[in-house]
Amino acid sequence: MNEKLQSKGGQWLLLLGVLIMAANLRVPLTSISPLVSLISKQLNMSLGTTGMITTTPLLAFAVFSTIAPLTERKFGLERVIFVSLLLLAGGIFLRSQGSQWALFSGTIIIGIAIAHCNVLVPSLVKRDFKKNPGLVTGLYSVTMNTFGALASGISLPLVTSFGFTWQQSLGIWGILAILAIVIWSPQLKKHSVIKIETGFNEKSNLLKSTLAWKISIFMGLQSLFFYVAIAWLPQILLSKGIGEEVSGVMLAVLQLFLVPTTFVVSIIAGRVREQVKLTVLGVSILLMGVLGISLFNSVGLNFVAVSLIGAGCGFCFSLAMMFFNLRTNTASEAAQLSGMAQSIGYFLASTGPFLFGLMYEMNHSWSSTYLTLILLCLILLVVGIASAREGKVS
Repeated sequence: MNEKLQSKGGQWLLLLGVLIMAANLRVPLTSISPLVSLISKQLNMSLGTTGMITTTPLLAFAVFSTIAPLTERKFGLERVIFVSLLLLAGGIFLRSQGSQWALFSGTIIIGIAIAHCNVLVPSLVKRDFKKNPGLVTGLYSVTMNTFGALASGISLPLVTSFGFTWQQSLGIWGILAILAIVIWSPQLKKHSVIKIETGFNEKSNLLKSTLAWKISIFMGLQSLFFYVAIAWLPQILLSKGIGEEVSGVMLAVLQLFLVPTTFVVSIIAGRVREQVKLTVLGVSILLMGVLGISLFNSVGLNFVAVSLIGAGCGFCFSLAMMFFNLRTNTASEAAQLSGMAQSIGYFLASTGPFLFGLMYEMNHSWSSTYLTLILLCLILLVVGIASAREGKVS
């Protein structure tokens, strides 16, 4: 009886550790977006350089998604996650020191830390929460998106209404990372290795699979939409005459609309043989949001458009995650496809914030951004339908 209670207590402590970690995985990326205009002016940065603030961690995701399994094999899952949380806290505090060098150095460190957690936590959940993996994954997603939205909504008001500097507004989130370090530290008593596959090993034929590439492109494009929104939505809304604080709130709303669609679509997608109708619906919602942003200037209509973009991103993210399981035959193959899609996908997504910032700088208009996003919606639809049809990558 005593052992059962201890085991149950350990499971709850592990769950708390996973959830507090999830709370940290979007916050460093979303807290900076509403402050971009202020940081850009104070550090005298071009829009192209400013776009690199969002691009840099995505490049780290692309590179370290393949390296994380190797470090996990060498040092153990619990230790690698603990060191990742230390790096995350250090990166947040370094980024908030107030120079371009510190800003980008801290951002790279943050990207490396989050990349390791992104790869390792799903495998941890699958191993240690066998009875309720769906519930834990849902709680993980909700926590991540909710805290990401919270950071978007309050980072600018901390400066404009509470007298914080932008450095303090970014640095305060390091407290959340320190809390995660404290709560995770009991897990250091364990030393386990899952041997996660990356999708690029010699035995894998995924690189020869057309379907695997389509799923990877779908993963990348849906990520690109999200991170372009995170990077530039406040600036786009500012250009329409919508105030900075309202723009920050709208960015938070976008992320909150991710939560219900992520839950619902995952459940429905797992119960049907093909996900074509869901893909068409999800991309259509995203396209309507992009069209709304491009056509209307009023706060109310832009609020609706932003909500649609959030719902569409949630739709497509859920489908991308489900394709890893639905289009593979074994758990090992699913892990390999996930590794391949995340690596290729995040590299593709990383081009978005920088290129869209560069386009605006060249044209002094967001029109080319809207047209490009509409075109990408059509490509997303094509690769999404191909990925949604019944079939396997091997």
